[in-house]
Amino acid sequence: MHNVIKKSQVHCKTHYLTPFFLYNTFRNLNFMPTHNEKVNRITKLLKERKSTNPLSLKKKAVSHQVPKPGHHKYSDEKLDVSDLNEILLIDRDKKICVAEPGVTFVDLVRETMRHGLVPITVPELKTITIGGAVAGCSIESMSYKFGGFHDSCMEYEVVTAKGDVLTCTPDNENSLIFQMMHGTFGTLGIITKLTFKLIPAKKYVHVIYKKFDNLSDLLKETWRVYTEKDFDFMDGIIHSPTELVLSLGNFTDKAPYTHNYDWMRVYYNSTKTRKEDYLKTPDYFFRYDKGVTNVTPSSFLGRLLFGWFLNSSNVLRLVEKFHKIIPASKIPVTVDTFIPFSKMSEFLDWYTKEVNFFPLWYVPYKRVRDYEWVNKQYMNNIKDELFLDIAIYGLKKRTDKDYYKILEDKLTELNALKTLISTNHYTEAEFWKIWNKDNYDKVKAKTDPDNILRDLYAKTCRI
Repeated sequence: MHNVIKKSQVHCKTHYLTPFFLYNTFRNLNFMPTHNEKVNRITKLLKERKSTNPLSLKKKAVSHQVPKPGHHKYSDEKLDVSDLNEILLIDRDKKICVAEPGVTFVDLVRETMRHGLVPITVPELKTITIGGAVAGCSIESMSYKFGGFHDSCMEYEVVTAKGDVLTCTPDNENSLIFQMMHGTFGTLGIITKLTFKLIPAKKYVHVIYKKFDNLSDLLKETWRVYTEKDFDFMDGIIHSPTELVLSLGNFTDKAPYTHNYDWMRVYYNSTKTRKEDYLKTPDYFFRYDKGVTNVTPSSFLGRLLFGWFLNSSNVLRLVEKFHKIIPASKIPVTVDTFIPFSKMSEFLDWYTKEVNFFPLWYVPYKRVRDYEWVNKQYMNNIKDELFLDIAIYGLKKRTDKDYYKILEDKLTELNALKTLISTNHYTEAEFWKIWNKDNYDKVKAKTDPDNILRDLYAKTCRI
């Protein structure tokens, strides 16, 4: 099948000299283990493990959760899964990809673009992994059509804490496990392989910037684009309550010029001043890699000297390395809030009075299904089919106001949601009013009955 690219195939054309090609070559020469050999190593270690102490995973890519100095993961026993980072198959006809969880989106996009394809929903940072995108709820500017990256997934291979290997799809006997892997941060098993959909792509993206001086007009245009779907991409920046920008993009074959935002240019700032822009497709996907609204370094001189290599991944690696000496109070508030579309005006009015930190990243998100990981009663109170991810990145903490707590309280009042990537102050009772404990416990009993991967509340809300 000439339109299926597998590990076992070796191509002679020089433009295939990529990490994907090199892996295939070394594998054919028996220098590297197959996927099954990697999984067998992991299952053997788990089945022979005598300890009942908590276990964390050692990965190759940096974690894109907000650093938590003093978190128990630093002292957990480790299971090395760092070699699960290869693309296994790209099927151009069926438009699907099979890959291991440690594959980063920058590598994935590089390979799929060679076949005129890209993943459905590409998170904004280059070194987010596909496994991390499922575990931690990654979305982006295609999400107004397709939901999160996990919504494009068709099958997971999952290794349980006991070392059993399960094939999980939306319609087999492990369907609940499949649905619950999303947003549960690796506490229900280890995803070792993912099968997911791809869509056709073009070489460039043309972006136009629509400017508004009030939220009402922004919401009207957002809803129009959501219903008419006349753009491939939609997100925006709320620079202030009276300066709002909707960024609307389409794939295109030609571009009169291109920009990238890998060094001196700051993407969110450009939305203030530009009317349109052209980017190569990978540069569009990763236009926020230096930071969304929390660019590091932020000064002109800092970017000139260090901006070419300091990206989100390197900053996180530095913080992880020095977690013992970095005070938690110095790590800025970083949180994605998911606001029902009908509640956005109320939220922004409240937010402006209580927090008043701008800019905010604005990402419309389609409610693809009533997710099994959300408490049914909580979800039943949400009538909206469209959510708005309002991302707060870079807000400095204060000693007299706990922003995380006041945000949690307001979100619960609005029947809104938040990701768990950062500090969380829910009590256990509050937590399980939002997340679905019945479904979680059903899966946990099958995949991690001894709780060696910790439960979701303990992993995300306790340090």
